[in-house]
This record gives sequence, C-alpha cells and structure tokens, in this order.
Amino acid sequence: MLKIYQCIATAHDLRLVGLAAVVCILASYTAINLLRHAAKSHGRMRVVWLSVSAISTGFGIWATHFIAMLAFTPGIPSGYNIMLTILSLAAAILLTDLGLGVSLIRNWRHGPWLGGAIVAGGIASMHYIGMAAFEIAGVILWDPVLVIVSIVLGAGIGAIALPVGLHGRGEKWKISGAVLLTLAICSHHFTAMGAVSIIPDPTMEISQSALPAGWLAIGVAIASFAIIGLALAGVVIDIRDHRRSQLEIERMRDLANASVEGLLVCDGDVIVSVNTSFSDLTGFAAANLVGSKLARCFPDQVACAKLLSRSELTVETQLRHFDGSLSPVELILRPIEFAGRPHDVVAVRDLKARKDAEQHIYFLAHHDALTSLPNRNHFNSRIDQEIAALKAGKSLAVLCLDLDRFKEVNDLFGHAAGDKVLQKVASRVSAVLGERQIMARLGGDEFAVLMPHAANPASASRLAEAILEALRAPDGASETDIATSIGIALYPDDATDRESLLSHADTALYRAKTEGRNTYRFFEAKMGAEVRERRMLEHDLRHATTRDELRLVYQPQKDLSSNRIIGFEALLRWKHPSRGEISPADFIPIAEETGAILQIGSWVLKTACREAVTWTQPLTIAVNVSNVQLYDPNFVRELHQILLETGLPPRRLEIEITETALVRDFTRALAMLRQIKAIGVRIAMDDFGTGYSSLSNLRAFPFDKIKIDGSFIRSVNSNSQAATIVRAVLGLGRGLGLPVLAEGVETDAELRFLQHEACDEVQGYLLGRPGAISGFRDLTHGETTSDAIDETSDAPAKIA
Repeated sequence: MLKIYQCIATAHDLRLVGLAAVVCILASYTAINLLRHAAKSHGRMRVVWLSVSAISTGFGIWATHFIAMLAFTPGIPSGYNIMLTILSLAAAILLTDLGLGVSLIRNWRHGPWLGGAIVAGGIASMHYIGMAAFEIAGVILWDPVLVIVSIVLGAGIGAIALPVGLHGRGEKWKISGAVLLTLAICSHHFTAMGAVSIIPDPTMEISQSALPAGWLAIGVAIASFAIIGLALAGVVIDIRDHRRSQLEIERMRDLANASVEGLLVCDGDVIVSVNTSFSDLTGFAAANLVGSKLARCFPDQVACAKLLSRSELTVETQLRHFDGSLSPVELILRPIEFAGRPHDVVAVRDLKARKDAEQHIYFLAHHDALTSLPNRNHFNSRIDQEIAALKAGKSLAVLCLDLDRFKEVNDLFGHAAGDKVLQKVASRVSAVLGERQIMARLGGDEFAVLMPHAANPASASRLAEAILEALRAPDGASETDIATSIGIALYPDDATDRESLLSHADTALYRAKTEGRNTYRFFEAKMGAEVRERRMLEHDLRHATTRDELRLVYQPQKDLSSNRIIGFEALLRWKHPSRGEISPADFIPIAEETGAILQIGSWVLKTACREAVTWTQPLTIAVNVSNVQLYDPNFVRELHQILLETGLPPRRLEIEITETALVRDFTRALAMLRQIKAIGVRIAMDDFGTGYSSLSNLRAFPFDKIKIDGSFIRSVNSNSQAATIVRAVLGLGRGLGLPVLAEGVETDAELRFLQHEACDEVQGYLLGRPGAISGFRDLTHGETTSDAIDETSDAPAKIA
C-alpha cells in the first residue's frame, strides 16, 4: 500500500489524477445509467443501448488510464505506440460490451456478477495493453504480486458493481453501482502503476512513430468530452424517462381508480401500487400497502403461489381486511408493462355478494321462504339419510300435519293473516322438537315432522300431544285459533321406503280429520283402501265437467194460493261411467273440500240459466250456492257475466244460501248478498231451522224467501213439536213479509196441513220428482206432456 501511495503522491501530477477521477466517475455513472435503459429495452434497441453503454464505459476506462498516464512524470523522455494505444481502446470497448451483455441475460441471477468480472477483465486488458504502448528511455520492471493484486482487486469490485447498479429502481442503487465501478477502475490502475519500476537507460531511444504526449492529450480530451456528452445525454434520457414513467404511472393510476374492481400492481410478490377500490375494500390506506408482500392481504400461501405461477386461472381465496376479518375474493393475474419494466396486475373481485346470493339461493332451494322451514325436497333427502343410517332394530316416525279449517282463516281474515298463522305454527312446533328432529313445510298448510329415533309408538304419541298442546296455547294478540290434525307412520313397521312412509302418514292424517280434527291417529293397514277410494273419487270429480258426466234435474215449486207452478229448483246429479249414480251427499262435500265446487258451481249456474231462458213461461229457476262460492271474491262478477251471456232476466234467478254460510263472516256475507241483490237476483234462506237459525239474520240480511227443511214437514202429522215449529216459521214469514216455501212435501196430509196454516209455496215428491226438464215441457212451454220422475234418487238432493 505504501508503494502505491508513494507512486500516486510523488510520481503523478495530482491535478491530472483528480481530472482522471472525475472522468472515471462520469463514465461509470453514464455506463450504469445507459445499462439500465438497455435492461428496459427489447430487440434492436437493447443492442443499441448496450453498444452505447459499452463505448461510454470503454472510453471512460481508456480516458481514465491515459489521463492518469499523462499525470505520471517519470522525468525521462516518453511516448505512446499508436497501434497498441488503439488496441487498448478496442479491448476496453469489446470486453466491456461482452460483460454488459452477460449481465443482462434474462432469468440468470449470476449474470450481473459474471458480467461485472468480465468488465474488470476489460479494465485489466486495456491497462496492460496501454502500458505496453508506453515507450520510455529506460527499462520497465513489474512487481508480479501487485500485478495480481490489481487484477483481483479490479475483478472483485467490478463483479459487485453491476449487480448493485442494476438492483433497485432508486437513485441510490445507480450511484452506488457507479461508485463501485469507478473504484474498480481506479483501484486497478493505481495498483498496477504501483507495480511499475522504471530504470533509465539513455541508450534506449523512443521510436519515431510513437505518439507524443501532447497528441495523446488531445485524444484524451476528445474522449473526455465524448464521455461528458454521453453522461449528459444519459441524464437527459433519464429525466425524460422518469417524467414519462411518472405520467404513465399517473395515467394508469387514474384508469385503475376508475375501476370498480380492486387492482394491485406487483413486482413479484411485492405490492407496488393499489387503486382506491382495493383500498376501500380492505380498509387499508394505499400508502400502507405499497411495499408490502401479497401475504399481508391474502394469507393463503397456496393461493398466492398458484396466482404467481402465471397459470392464468382465476384463484379464489380470502382477503384480510384492516380489522382482521376475512371475506371471499377472486384473483386474476395478468402481466403488464409498468414504469418501463415488466410487472403483474392482480384484479381482485369481491365475492361476498355473490357468495351471499349463492347461499341465499341454496337456502331457498332447500327451505320455505315464508316460514324458513326445510321444504319438501330437503325433508325427503333427510328421511332418506336417516333411513340409510338406521340400525337394525331401530325405528323412526313421520308425522304429517294439516291445519284445521285453514282456508276459512284466509277467507275471513285475508292471506296476510294466514301467513302469520303458518309462521306461528312453524315457530311453536319447532320449539318443542328435540335434537335431530326437524319440521318441514310441504306446501300450503301441510307440514311434516321427522322423528329419527322413535323408540316406540308411545314416543311418537308424546311428540304429537306436545305439538297439539303447543298450538292450543292462548295468544291474546291473535284473532285466530290454531288447530291441527296429525297422522303418524312408523318405519319400518308401516313402510320400508320414504314414499310409502309419507303416503301412510298422510292416510292417517285424513283419518284424524274425519274423526273429529285437532287430534292424531296412527296409520292402520285398512286405512289405505279408504283413502285410495276417496282420492280416486276426487280425481274423477275434477274431470266430471269436461267429461260431460254431470247433469241437472229440476223439481217444480208451486204457489198454494194460486195453485200454479211458479218455478223450478235445479239439482245436480253425477253419473260416473263405472260407479254409476253417485249421491250428491257423497260428492258435494268432497268438491267443497278440494275447491272443485267453484268450477262445478259455475257450470250449474250457466246450465240452469241457459235452460231457463228458453222457456216461454217466465218461471223462476232456483240454484243452490255453496259456502265456498259465496266467499269467492269473483262470484258476483261471474254471476253477473253469466246473466249477460245467457240473457236471463235477473229477477227470474233465485240463489239459495244456508245459514251456515252466514256465520263465518257476518260483514263479508252481508256485503256479498247486497251485491247480489244489487244486480236484481233474488235470495232465499235454505234449510231454515236446521242450522244456526237466528231471527237477527232474517232481519239483517236481504232475503226474499224462507225455505223450511223437509225434515220438519215429514213430522207435522206425527210430532206436535215439529208442527209447532212449522207454524212458528210460517207466522214469522208473514210478520216479516217474506214468503215461506216448504220442502219435502210427499203426502196429501202434509199438503193439507200446510194449506190450513197458510203456507205460501211447496215443493216435493207429491208435486213431482226431480227429473229432466224435458219432462216438464207442459209447464215451461204451456204444453201437456207426461211427468218426468228421477228414478235415480229416493229423496231430493241439492248442490250444497
């Protein structure tokens, strides 16, 4: 070290040494700066920038050497061999170009280290070729140790300079690389100069072709100016690229912020930039995320590795928020050019809304929207699972529930009240269920309960009683009472598959309804045939109208004061193709329970009015109307439409209604009857005395006639109480100004009693059995024909 120091301090002009250091620094900074531009370039432009950088660096090394050589003052004549001087410059440029090219080999992390070492080799080659070009009147001796040290020192520092200069984007890395490269050049040169010893020899002459030091000074000056120019050009280019990068970054940031999806720009797994959507999504400030690892936001390392593997597939993972909570997101990675370098952009799509929607859709697919109970599909799947898991010797029970008179709740209080009842049933029954027991809504007011571990029928009975008791509990806020019927079937005692199990529970439910309601029944084998018979009848009844199996028969009504026929009552009959004649007492209740009565009742009204309008005599036609029809909101409009279509005058139509229909909803029934009266149709109270007979009903409702039930008429000559009731009704009618019609008159004695008591009208077998209207043509058209008698019935039957 002392020898090197003495060489610099005593054998060199320190002013020129300082100039050499400045030139070296400019050359090194220019080299690193241009090398960075080459690293960001592609194709031909990379070759161009590499060449410019190599020339700049080579000239810098060469200029540094020869300025330092000019500063060297051995005190004896000296000169420079032209060819070797040029060769030293070429060696510096070519080896530097090779080293810089190796340092930029893609995806090779050792490239910058090896490239730096090659550049150091160029420094050494240029130096020793340049020293060979140095001609002096004397002998040059070399210290081999310092020669080796100079080469190793230059190679070591040069190998570090390029990796440092290319490492980061910051200015500090660029300056650090330039300083290290300067240090590599200077340390090599002055160490190598310290290895030189010159022994003057006056006998040795300098060749005539040797380049004088003055000319060399001019060449070095030109090289120095070229280096300075390249350095300035590099600075200008760097500033321009920096501004362009900033504009590009700002433009990309504006575009990214306009996106509703979260966007991250990453360099590897390091976050470089985020948009406002991602910042809002996570709750982190953008400044807190830049420079962080992806794992800070996406804790699933497997998902991050899959994302960075560039599989170009969407990756679903969890996003960590500022408060530590996690939410589902979808990630998509695409390569982009950002700030002049390749980066990755990650699009982050929030899946919370979609996942919530999927869960809601799944819930709706398996649950009832109104009560949130499992639906039929879910219940069926659960039964199948429990049957499959059931061990030998064990059993399970299915309880089918159907609310009693639920349709009346909807009719009287509206569907909103009905929905509340269903929700209350779901809540109360669910509260009494045990572990693994579930309740499902199968549809309408039908529910089912699964009891996976039914030790014996008694345990199923206890559950059924608990359900009935829960529903009986008083509720002061409710306007309706809740009652249900329950059918129970056991597996494997009653059935060995789900379909049969549910069918048998439904059969037991039907038995519970027919035996008093608000109770429960177990399935018994004999129930199956009865239920099948009824369901076949229901099915056939729904198609009876379209199959033309229904017909009307007519029974005349007579005015006793004028002794003439004043009208007919239309009565419904059903002739089944295989069962024959079916009594209205059997099929009318089924029609009312299933709702088929609406279609059948409409057909009866149309048929009766269409028939009556063809009569030449202006006789009335009486039609029975079911309770279900009366409370149908479309009934009055339909009735009016039938009258318009058929052309029958409204005063010739008489609607017969039982008092049972009035007690369900007094206000609604009154409104319906007033609407019927408003279109001119007459209204008769049918079967007076057998139902909820009330004098207030006669006063409140707009009736035009009272009909005494035939059961009282048949007993007037044998039962004094029946006779008294008939007299009272007749007196009541006279007092209210309402005509009274007695039904079921079959004997002369009954007729004489009614005539004696001043009854207004009569109807019964004595006047004529119900029959086809063609048998009464003498009455409807004023012609004489034989009486028609209905041979299919022993007693008159009505539609309701």
